[in-house]
Amino acid sequence: MNRKMSLRIYFENEQEKYPVSYNLKVLLREAIETTLDFEDFQNVCEVSVTFTDNEGIRELNKKFREIDKPTDVLSFPLFDFEGECEEPPIDEIISNLGDIVISLEKAKEQADEFGHSFKREVAFLTVHSMLHLLGYDHERSEEEDREMRAKQTEIMKIMGLEVK
Repeated sequence: MNRKMSLRIYFENEQEKYPVSYNLKVLLREAIETTLDFEDFQNVCEVSVTFTDNEGIRELNKKFREIDKPTDVLSFPLFDFEGECEEPPIDEIISNLGDIVISLEKAKEQADEFGHSFKREVAFLTVHSMLHLLGYDHERSEEEDREMRAKQTEIMKIMGLEVK
C-alpha cells in the first residue's frame, strides 16, 4: 500500500524547549506508518500530533484525566473500536483517528533516565499512542497490557529502534 497517499499528519508545536525539526517529523511519520502497517490498517486516515512541554501536558492531563501531573504522551482517539468491526467504515472518506500530544520535555527526561536516545523515546511514545488510537488500552486488563507491550516491542524492532 502506498501509505504516503493514504495518510495525512498534522503537526503543531506548542513548546519552545526543543526544536521540532524536519527529521523529527519524518521519524514520527515513520512510527505512525509502521504502526498502521503492522496493524494492517488499510483506511485512508489522518492523525494530528502536538508537541508540548511538561506544563502543557500537565494541564491536559488534569483536564481530561483528572491527574494533576505531567505525563509523557496523551492519546485522544476519535473511534471506539469495541464495536462490530475493527476499522471504522469508510466510503472514500478520510478517517481521522485522533490526536497525539507528546511532551518533548518529558521525552528527553525519560530518554536520559532509561539511557537511550531522544529519537528512540519519541518514536516509542508515538507508537504507544498510535496503538491507543487504534483501540488498544493497556489500562483495561493485564492481558491487553501484555499484548500492547508485545506489539510496541515488535514495531520498534521493525523500525530498528528496539532496546538492546
